[in-house]
Amino acid sequence: MAMTRFEPFREFATLQERMNRLFGDAYLRQDDNVAASGTWAPPVDIYETADHAIVVKAELPDMTREDIEVTVEQNTLTVRGTKKLPADVKEEQFRRIERTYGTFSRSFTLPNTVDATKVGADYRNGVLTVTLPFREESRPRTITVEVAA
Repeated sequence: MAMTRFEPFREFATLQERMNRLFGDAYLRQDDNVAASGTWAPPVDIYETADHAIVVKAELPDMTREDIEVTVEQNTLTVRGTKKLPADVKEEQFRRIERTYGTFSRSFTLPNTVDATKVGADYRNGVLTVTLPFREESRPRTITVEVAA
């Protein structure tokens, strides 16, 4: 009788390889479907500044201000818009389209400390910057400690 060496992690490695292929293929198919359906989600960066505000930056190249809508309602920031194909190039002239076009909508839940009445939005060089300042009462305060003599 031949002795077989037991390798418990070989099966896990095979399973992981199969799962990677499965999800890799699904991801590629999803991207193809997104391009075909015309819906997409622009990438964003969200960070807090030293001035006690939240900043949301979204990449929206080749769009105009009229194509972008920013709303704040019930502690939710929503950025919507439509990225259109260039008007000066006819669809039959394209040899390859890799950039995504169509409508998009991104929503982000905001903390209760954001002052929705002072939200500002700026669109420059293909980047939308939304600044959401904190309320005055939620900003940190420095309290002077007095020492009794």
